Amino acid sequence: MIKVYKRPLNKEEIEREWFATLTENRNGAFVSFTGIIKEEHKIEGLSFDIHEPMLKKWFNVWDSYTKDNNSKLFMAHSKGDVMLGEISFMCAVASPKRRFALETMDTLVEDFKANAPIWKYDLKNGERAFALARSHKIDGSGLLA
Repeated sequence: MIKVYKRPLNKEEIEREWFATLTENRNGAFVSFTGIIKEEHKIEGLSFDIHEPMLKKWFNVWDSYTKDNNSKLFMAHSKGDVMLGEISFMCAVASPKRRFALETMDTLVEDFKANAPIWKYDLKNGERAFALARSHKIDGSGLLA
């Protein structure tokens, strides 16, 4: 399950929605990650552009991997402006096995940072500037690189 929001994320609302889908009593672990906009580089916040078809393709690879291991993957990301202290990214793995959920979450977040088609911009003095120094080239992105 992946969803893009045009606003900062509401952790309680999203996790409540995710938990509501866990109807089977076979999940021994629910491991989540929450990305909060932190104060750095004198920013007021970050703004995000997302290539949603590419993001869904990236997500589907991870979703298949978790399903093949009797687990479930959840993800949410903000599109647009997110200010300091607000949440821009959440993901979780529900699994019968704690170790699988923990290891998958660690690897997934690192892969997300390197390969998800999301571009971030610094918000400073009411202006939006591409955060080139903290960006990564995405394999196969062509003109989007």
